[in-house]
Amino acid sequence: MVDLLETRIQNRQRVQPNDTNNYGSVHGGMVMLWMDEAAALSAIRFTGEWCVTAHVDAIDFLAPVPSGDTLYLDAYVYRAGRTSCSVRLRAYHEDPKTGDRVQTTDSNFVFVAVDEERNPAAVPELTCESEEAEQLRQAARDAHGE
Repeated sequence: MVDLLETRIQNRQRVQPNDTNNYGSVHGGMVMLWMDEAAALSAIRFTGEWCVTAHVDAIDFLAPVPSGDTLYLDAYVYRAGRTSCSVRLRAYHEDPKTGDRVQTTDSNFVFVAVDEERNPAAVPELTCESEEAEQLRQAARDAHGE
C-alpha cells in the first residue's frame, strides 16, 4: 500500500523565451510536456515501476504564464486500478519574486505501469492516511466529475 502523499510531486519550470509563443507566454504544448513529466514521476513513485501515458483527460488552460516567470506543477496519484493509476495535475503561474500563485491549468493523466518486458504490471493499493490526503483525493474526484 502506498499513501497518496507519498506520490505527490511538486516541481517548477522557469519559462524561457524559447518556451513561448508569439504572445510572450508559454506554449500550451510545453505545459503539457512538463505536466506529463511530473505526472510520470508521480506514477512511478506510486507503482515502483516504469509507467507510460495511456490517457489524458481534457486539459483546461485557464491563464497564461509569461516569459521569465515560473510554472509551478503539482501532481499526485488519486486513483489506482489493476495496472493503471490516475494522476491529478494542476499548474500555476508563480511569481518568482513573491511566490504568489494563480492556477493556469488543470488535468488528469492516466498511466499504465509496465514491467521490464513492457507488459502491464500490477499496481499497489492507494491509501489516504491523513485528512490532507483524503482532501486531495476528493478534490481530484470533484474536479473530474467522479
